[in-house]
Amino acid sequence: MWAPSRGRRGRCAGPGRRVGAGDPPDRPTHPPRPAARKEWDEVAGESETTARRHPRDTRWPALAVCLTASFMTLLDVSIVNVALPSIRSGIGASQGGLQWVLSGYALTFGLVLVPAGRIGDVHSRRAVFLGGLAMFTATSALAGAAQNEGWLIGARLLQGAAGGILVPQVSGFIQQMFQGAERGRAFGLLGATIGVSTAVGPLLGGLLIQAFGTEEGWRWVFYVNLPIGLVALPLAHRLLPAPPELAGPRERSDLDPVGVLLLGAGTVVLLLPFVQEEQWTTPLKWLLVPVALLVLAGFVGWERRYGRAHEPLIDLRLFLQRSYGLGVLLSLLYFAGFTAIFFILTLYLQNGLHYSALEAGLSIMPFALGSGAAAAVGGRIVTRVGRPLVALGLAAVVVGLLGTALAVHLDSGRSVGWVTAAPLLFAGLGSGLVIAPNQTLTLSEVPVARAGSAGGVLQTAQRIGSAAGIAAVGSVFFSRVDSRSADWSGGFQLGLLTSTGLAALGLVVALVDILGADGSTAPDKR
Repeated sequence: MWAPSRGRRGRCAGPGRRVGAGDPPDRPTHPPRPAARKEWDEVAGESETTARRHPRDTRWPALAVCLTASFMTLLDVSIVNVALPSIRSGIGASQGGLQWVLSGYALTFGLVLVPAGRIGDVHSRRAVFLGGLAMFTATSALAGAAQNEGWLIGARLLQGAAGGILVPQVSGFIQQMFQGAERGRAFGLLGATIGVSTAVGPLLGGLLIQAFGTEEGWRWVFYVNLPIGLVALPLAHRLLPAPPELAGPRERSDLDPVGVLLLGAGTVVLLLPFVQEEQWTTPLKWLLVPVALLVLAGFVGWERRYGRAHEPLIDLRLFLQRSYGLGVLLSLLYFAGFTAIFFILTLYLQNGLHYSALEAGLSIMPFALGSGAAAAVGGRIVTRVGRPLVALGLAAVVVGLLGTALAVHLDSGRSVGWVTAAPLLFAGLGSGLVIAPNQTLTLSEVPVARAGSAGGVLQTAQRIGSAAGIAAVGSVFFSRVDSRSADWSGGFQLGLLTSTGLAALGLVVALVDILGADGSTAPDKR
């Protein structure tokens, strides 16, 4: 085993550091084992060569294609929320069926992230990306054409798997195509895409239902992906870089099937009690959590053993890098609070205050606008500021969410959409300084040859955090809503305070990272 130590001049040993002018951008400070030194150095040093191999004039258009695909997949996490009443009236779906329309997508999405990222690493990111994009486009059409509940649930499960195939390739391509400050800007655009797609989903869903009617409007929530996917497919084939010749035959054929099985089983068992929190009323469902942790512990043990002679699914040495380990934990905690906000706000506005789908979507827009604007800026300055930028963003999110809760406490009438606009905008600005900069810092030292699987782990943490956060915040929210008084305003305030607490835990992680770093972790000012 090994522990990262202080790097040479121009490279700082903590998560806030950035690469010096003469350093290769993706090399960990020290290899994990003397026997593996040559292998690790060769893999880590591939970043610069790979990035330069891709023509500079096509990198940004290629990134635009990647971000478009990411936008579609992440949009489908939130856009369906406002379409649930339309789906119920359109095909007579049950409450349990509607829950699976939401949670089934998240479940299969999280299940395939790491294996798909690994396949892209060892074979061809472009081929995996194209396959995932084609599958996502086709399954969107399948979901829109659904004639009954079972059909729609099956289509959503497949659509989630397709999204999980696509997403880790995007972070892998960014690692492959960009270096230094340009990589920060690229991750900034990805962060803006994540924030905007999550927040703008309810608005777009509301517009489509308003345009096509309650009975059939939900179908266009899925059909909207078709023209985008059909245009993006040929552009992706033309612009995305071909797979570099980075690995020998052993590495390219070694996909660690036992590791895939253990990780998949652990992820599903861990997510199930959260995504089915409302449907499985027995408290026995929470026994699945320790079972999942045991399976995941077995996965870690297997990876340690397997990695002695083979290329593992996840290189556990990554977690010994401070930037990566703490960044994944911070991401899990933040997404637990961040995603749940839109879940309870949409329910409060539509069911509690009888807002239309369009009105509810417009009320969430200030957060989306703030997040998108700040993410682009955060990506540009993160290499200079480092982790303190993320801490600043988390502090702004906490203040903004507390302000939102106070605004609802003071005015819980039909004007809620107006009184919450300013604090939601402030929270959105903070969120934009969290997602993209944290992703940049977390993946800053990951070798290109492992970028897909490392990005898949980060995305899996986000999906687990989202599911757990929605379950926890939703339970607090419904405890007041389902009471005799049906206190929608009180339920929303308590749920929002729970989300704020989760974001505050993320802030604690960021502060621990900053305070625990030695003097060499300050960003390089040269």
